[in-house]
Amino acid sequence: MSLSKTECYEIIHNSGMLENIIYHSFKVSHLAEIITEYLINAGIDIDPFCINISALLHDITKTRSLNTKELHAETGSLFLTELGYRKEADIVRQHVTLDSYIFTGSPTAEEIVNYSDKRVLHDEVVHLEKRMAYIMERYGDSEEKNKKIKIGWENTRRLEAKIFKFLPFKPSELIAKTGNDGSAEYFEYIAKRDAYCSNY
Repeated sequence: MSLSKTECYEIIHNSGMLENIIYHSFKVSHLAEIITEYLINAGIDIDPFCINISALLHDITKTRSLNTKELHAETGSLFLTELGYRKEADIVRQHVTLDSYIFTGSPTAEEIVNYSDKRVLHDEVVHLEKRMAYIMERYGDSEEKNKKIKIGWENTRRLEAKIFKFLPFKPSELIAKTGNDGSAEYFEYIAKRDAYCSNY
């Protein structure tokens, strides 16, 4: 059982997701899609549709978490599990922190989505250093948190090296490969849907 694109659009719309988080989600999904395509061309056996959907819905409970303070990776995973999408749910659960960091072998779906999220600051694809500086400034308000963030980002750097062993370009060249992220299509769909519903 797989989610269609329009079903994802409905889930996003019905969740009341903030517009800036929508743009972020589409950018992460677009980035994951690019990485996945190159990995498949390199002979890696991964499911591009599952990765795309998981990346698109990775922040599905982020908006409400701003008020509830819930762990949005956990509740987003639970949300998709309740809908019956267990594979996607497990990827969403690990988009902030992976269950384990293994720096050998082929990249997994969980690693691709996790890494793609780390490369997107708001709705802009950036280098890891810029994203890390933002995380440190926003969340590193204690020595303990600073230490945890630094460990997490060292793991992300090593994950980046693992992924890019299979890609024909450098991490710094990834930004230039991004283009239309599909967010305009989403807003067009919602506008047409609302216009149709208002006539009935």
